[in-house]
Amino acid sequence: MMFRKKVDIKSFKKVYLVHNHNAGKQTFFAAMHRSVERLADEFIAMYGPAAFSYYRINTFNDAQIVARKACDEQVDWIIIAGGDGTLRAISEVLVERDYMPYVSIYPAGTVNLVAKELAQKTDATSWLMRVEKGITAPVWLGKANDRIFLTVAGIGVDSLVVDMVTPKEKKLLSTLAYVRQSGLVAGNEMLLHPWKYKFEVMIDGDGVWRAASSVIVTKSRYYAGRFSLVNGGSLSNPALYVILFKKDRCVDFLRYTALIAADMLSLDKSVEICKAQEVQIRCNVKNFAAELDGDSVATSPLSISLLPTPLNFIS
Repeated sequence: MMFRKKVDIKSFKKVYLVHNHNAGKQTFFAAMHRSVERLADEFIAMYGPAAFSYYRINTFNDAQIVARKACDEQVDWIIIAGGDGTLRAISEVLVERDYMPYVSIYPAGTVNLVAKELAQKTDATSWLMRVEKGITAPVWLGKANDRIFLTVAGIGVDSLVVDMVTPKEKKLLSTLAYVRQSGLVAGNEMLLHPWKYKFEVMIDGDGVWRAASSVIVTKSRYYAGRFSLVNGGSLSNPALYVILFKKDRCVDFLRYTALIAADMLSLDKSVEICKAQEVQIRCNVKNFAAELDGDSVATSPLSISLLPTPLNFIS
């Protein structure tokens, strides 16, 4: 169950707006930047220059520098104009510093699964009217080794695709970059021979290692945009859902893709779905790339769990 409460955002003493200028689709940069500037103007009018700070950043490292400053200044509310990667980078610092201010996300990135699940719109007026109500929702955080994720951790086909997408491709092509690299992975890794990478997964320390050709651990309603992998997945539900793909031929992965697109993945008998609190994943090769929230930032073996305290999002 999602436990919501209401806060008075006008009572906050210190507010940050952090805008990742490099996030999102290049074709919409100008319009998105204008929308964020408009929000900054609204907040400066609401709080004044002493209480409100606006930061324009370009990298995840910049985001973490600002996040550390927010912790030092005990900021009440951090508004992030960016995608899931920017949000993850800032969340890592908040967890590291054990400081949990209120957070909001304005969807300005390539991947905006958190904003989508929290029903956040790109129209600045609609977004502002919604957050002004001060309704909060808890978002439980996952941890993979020493890195934080909010929506999904994957290792296998999807993480290899993510690892192959360059920052330039991501900026220029947005989600089409992943489609392009998916075709290359299928051609290079599976067309003439079975997928050679093998994974083993243990659920909640039960001592059983389950074989898989690819693994996705999700805690969100959405995956790769509008698709849903499991029933019950929610950012506000303190649970992990582990999807184990058992088959390893190119035709099998094409079938999995079609079933995901049709929201029918659970019907495939070669797919095992488990609910968990802790997950261990090992691979037959060292340091196989894993993806967290659409970024290649971890490697096998993976130790995945939920953190004990959620972030509260004003949404």
